[in-house]
Amino acid sequence: MMGYLRTAILLAALTALFMGVGFLIGGQGGMIIAFLVAAGMNLFAYWNSDKMVLRMYGAQAVDAASAPELYRMVQELSQAAGLPMPKVYVMQNDQPNAFATGRNPQNAAVAVTTGILRTLSREELAGVIAHELAHIKNHDTLVMTVTATIAGAISMLANFGLFFGGRDNNGAGLIGTLAMVFLAPIAAGIVQMAISRSREYEADRIGAEISQAPLMLASALEKISGAAHRIPNREAERNPASASLFIVNPLSGARMDNLFSTHPNTENRIARLQEYAREWGLNRPRSSEAIGQASEDIQSGPWGRDRQPRDRGPSRGPWG
Repeated sequence: MMGYLRTAILLAALTALFMGVGFLIGGQGGMIIAFLVAAGMNLFAYWNSDKMVLRMYGAQAVDAASAPELYRMVQELSQAAGLPMPKVYVMQNDQPNAFATGRNPQNAAVAVTTGILRTLSREELAGVIAHELAHIKNHDTLVMTVTATIAGAISMLANFGLFFGGRDNNGAGLIGTLAMVFLAPIAAGIVQMAISRSREYEADRIGAEISQAPLMLASALEKISGAAHRIPNREAERNPASASLFIVNPLSGARMDNLFSTHPNTENRIARLQEYAREWGLNRPRSSEAIGQASEDIQSGPWGRDRQPRDRGPSRGPWG
C-alpha cells in the first residue's frame, strides 16, 4: 500500500506542476488549453504506445509453435498471476533485458531479448517474466505512459513560456520565466523517475510472489545489470525515454539510486529480494541445482544446453 500511496503522491505532484506551469504562462485559459493538449496526447498514447515501442525495438511476435518453451513459461506464470495470456515478443538484441507494455491486462505484451534467453537459466528467466507480469497486473505500463506524457507536456509548456511567459504584470517576470523554463522540466523528470523506481520495487515484490523464487529474480537482476553496462542497446540509446520500460536500465549510465536514475540501484533491489526470501521461507529456489550452477558460473543456457560450448558456436534460441 505504501508503494501505491507514494505513486499517487508523485502523480499528484506532477499534475500540480503541470497545472502551475500552464497558469504561469497563460493564466486559467492557458492552463485549460494545456490540459486539453495533454489529454489528447494521453489518449493517443493510451491506444498506441504498445505498438509504437514494439515497432521501435523490432520485436517479433512468437507463439506456441515458434517458441514453445518460452510461450509455455509465460502461459503458466500468467495463470499463476491470475492474468490473461499476454502476447509474447522476442527482440533481436544481444543485451539481456525485457519489458512489458500495453494499456491493460487484456491488451498486454511481454518482450524479451535474444540476449536474455542466452544468458539466464530457466528459473532466472521465470523470475524476469514474473516481474514483467507484475507490471501488467499493477497497470504500471499505463501509469508510466501517463507520467511520460505529462512530463513531456511540462517540458513543451516550459519552452513555450520562454517566448510568451512573463509579459503581463501578473506574470512571473523575466527571472521567473527563465527559472520555469529550466527548472520545471528538471522537476518533472525527477518526479517521473521517482515513480519509475517506485514501480520497479513493487514489481520485484509481486513478481517474486508470482514465481515463488525471489532469489532467482535477484540472480537474474545481477546478471542483467552486469551485462547491460557492457553490451550496448542501440535502440534504447536512440530512444532514452523508453528506458524506464525495461527491467534494468538499458542505457550505459547511472548505477546509483539517485534522483536522476530511471531504475533503483540493483544492489538495493537484490537486498530486498533476499529479505523477501528470508521472510517467506524461500531461501532456496525451486531448483537448488540451478542456483549452484549460477554461483559457480557454469555456462548453461535457459533450456539446459551449453550457452557457449568451447567446441561449438552459440546454441540456437528456444524459438527455432
